[in-house]
Amino acid sequence: MEPRRLLRDTFGMPAKVTPHLKQPRPTFFFKAWRKYRGLTQEQVAERVGMSVSSVSQLETGKQGFTDGTLMAFADALRCEPGDLLSRDPKLDGAIIDLMRLIRQKDPNVVLNVIRALPDRTGTDG
Repeated sequence: MEPRRLLRDTFGMPAKVTPHLKQPRPTFFFKAWRKYRGLTQEQVAERVGMSVSSVSQLETGKQGFTDGTLMAFADALRCEPGDLLSRDPKLDGAIIDLMRLIRQKDPNVVLNVIRALPDRTGTDG
């Protein structure tokens, strides 16, 4: 017996099942990182060698990207490629920026950042 007919006859199911919900698009953070860095689409397009419409379509999920594009965007937005895929800069941006400084191993910059942190031990006066 045909599988669809078997489902319909046995379980009272329609011959064709259509989903009511569209598959959700994965959320990437290209636009959020661009805004976090204070850049326009035009500035990013120039930095990565793409058209403004391609940047716009990538940000809205209408255009895919390659590893090379991902790396170019990460470089232009001063973050790691994985940050564009999984980290919202509004939540993690400052920490990611600090980690980048630490990886660059500039001890003076890192010490200045640490000194600027508020004292949460209750001993600051």
